Amino acid sequence: MKIYTKTGDRGMTSLFNGKRVLKNDLHLDSYGSLDELNAWVGLLREGAVVASQKPLLLEIQKHLFEIGAILANPTKEGEKPTAIPTKNTNDLEFAIDQMELSLEPLTNFILPGGSTYVSYCHLARTVSRRAERLLISLHMEQPIDISVLEYINRLSDYFFVLSRYAAKNSGVEEVKWMPS
Repeated sequence: MKIYTKTGDRGMTSLFNGKRVLKNDLHLDSYGSLDELNAWVGLLREGAVVASQKPLLLEIQKHLFEIGAILANPTKEGEKPTAIPTKNTNDLEFAIDQMELSLEPLTNFILPGGSTYVSYCHLARTVSRRAERLLISLHMEQPIDISVLEYINRLSDYFFVLSRYAAKNSGVEEVKWMPS
């Protein structure tokens, strides 16, 4: 099987259900952002400063593929949107809570940066937020199960806490934003 099909050369592609759409369709923009996020998560998995999070980061990658598949195969009108297990979101919340046990309470906004790895965490957080905004827009056109929206929302929280956890583990001081 060849990787190129030439069927998208004029700006069109197919959803899983066979429907042809423009490549800037909200479905593609949504799962394209999830694909971008998945690439960032792959990079985060390589970080030694968060070794305890590697198994969850791998699970996150799998979940992002599952959500992408849901978006690529839209439900027909009148059908119930496909859900993902609430355990996925619960696992993120548990990881957030566990990492926060070793962190100072948050009293200010934190400026992204401090180290390359911490910056990668913040980039994953911002891509996650963009994906969430796109999913909300898509949800307004075609309902998406709330479990998907909850997971993506929690995912950006996870990456923020992961950035703080990585900073602490690598001895990087967080730069607090102070209003001028």
